[in-house]
Amino acid sequence: MDTLELKRGDRDWPLWPIVPNYPYGRRRTLRREIVPGKLSTFDQVLGSFYVVVPIRMTVLMLAAGGLFVFSPVSPTRECVRLVRELEATHGPVKYVVLPTVTGVEHKYFAGPFAQKFKSAQVYVAPNQWSFPIDLPMSWLGFPAKRTHILPAESSQTPFYDEFDYAIVGPIDLSVKPYTEVAFLHRETRSLLAVDTILSIPTDPPEVVAQDPFPLMFHARDSATDPLLDTPETLRKGWARIAVFTFYFQPERLEVPKIGTVFQNARQASDRTKKNYFGLYPFQWQAGWYDSFEQLRQEGRLIVAPILQTLIFNRGPDAVLKWADTIAGWDFEQVLPCHYSDPVNATPAEFRRAFDFLERPNQQSWTGFDHAVPMADLETLGQIDRRLEKRVLPPPR
Repeated sequence: MDTLELKRGDRDWPLWPIVPNYPYGRRRTLRREIVPGKLSTFDQVLGSFYVVVPIRMTVLMLAAGGLFVFSPVSPTRECVRLVRELEATHGPVKYVVLPTVTGVEHKYFAGPFAQKFKSAQVYVAPNQWSFPIDLPMSWLGFPAKRTHILPAESSQTPFYDEFDYAIVGPIDLSVKPYTEVAFLHRETRSLLAVDTILSIPTDPPEVVAQDPFPLMFHARDSATDPLLDTPETLRKGWARIAVFTFYFQPERLEVPKIGTVFQNARQASDRTKKNYFGLYPFQWQAGWYDSFEQLRQEGRLIVAPILQTLIFNRGPDAVLKWADTIAGWDFEQVLPCHYSDPVNATPAEFRRAFDFLERPNQQSWTGFDHAVPMADLETLGQIDRRLEKRVLPPPR
């Protein structure tokens, strides 16, 4: 872990109202050296209603000098100073890569980050779009004269001598397409991924644990329970956050009636603004931890349920072809933009995460079998049924 002496305003993020997620206008950055002299990560947190997850930028040191930045995080003064420290040793940022079109939490940092490093060339995933209307990339903060679309062939890029990449998509979502790009750094044998693949730890990631309040908040069984800062409590809060993040409302989570929520809030010992005035609209049922264990699959690489059920099932052949391409690369670790990193994994273990697309099931609303309980996927099913009428094409 790398730290520096903080000054007033170093963690401020003034553009937070554009995408108003937690922790809003103040964001801590945690830099960690993964491969000495070759690869570092920069972690921050984001979330909503204290459902917080890590968001990660990966920085690699180029053999010829300079830095390669994959999926920028918010360029606070603290974050930029930590990057400048690497520049002092390894040379300037040469390339900034935005490898997604749908990940708003990644996209809205990339332009402002690129503006901080005036000599860097910026590469973005193809098929870019914005919502609710398409805007020029320059209007989203990307420097017009330095921004390029990643070509279909990685050999056409100036960093091909060190990196390969593979593009999945566009997957038709009717209104806008889904596209994501995974990169291979050959020297460190590292696979860089955004949202397509991840591994869920049992303990809260370090950057999340630095501010334990969200974990304490979600570890409670009722609004009247005390907020406790113990290792057991923090692990409990983290497990619930993970289940909530991926399922929205798993089978073992009930939402009490609004009158009950306010009645319990009046009895809460902590009714401060930070504690949402005592409001706690969750009722976790016995067996909820089984959902967490089934979801994380002992820490193996997985595809997030929302991608399994709402996106990848609408382009299974393209996704499997992409996964096969990556499985042919030589890597020993995976660095996702969320949750655990680095994840020690082989190409075969990466490929296994996509096996659900080889298990078609006409009786399933997703069109496939999944390694998690269908009851936990019910809220995603409700979303699917609503969107299918308006936005999404049916599963293939």
